[in-house]
Amino acid sequence: MQLMTKEIEQKLPKIRSTGDSDPSDIDVVVKFFTPWSNWTWYATEGEKMEDGDWIFYGLVEGFETELGQWRLSDLQSITGPLGLKIERDKGFTGKLSEVMVAA
Repeated sequence: MQLMTKEIEQKLPKIRSTGDSDPSDIDVVVKFFTPWSNWTWYATEGEKMEDGDWIFYGLVEGFETELGQWRLSDLQSITGPLGLKIERDKGFTGKLSEVMVAA
């Protein structure tokens, strides 16, 4: 599955551009998840870096639930049981406040 698309690229606000916004006004642009565990990444901002990789900012649910940054290459390098890879929830829509409450 392709984790990054042109459509996602066009929708992502730049890193640090929504910092003063209320979480109820911030869209989760893309949701990534591990199909074999409870790890989920909700990206609200992102930027293409000089090396071609992407850096994202948003809510991460894993061992802890916290706001943070991660790279696309990190997600792409993860392999789970039976060769499973990180997936993108193609139908997900929501606000940062909604996923923060659910976490």
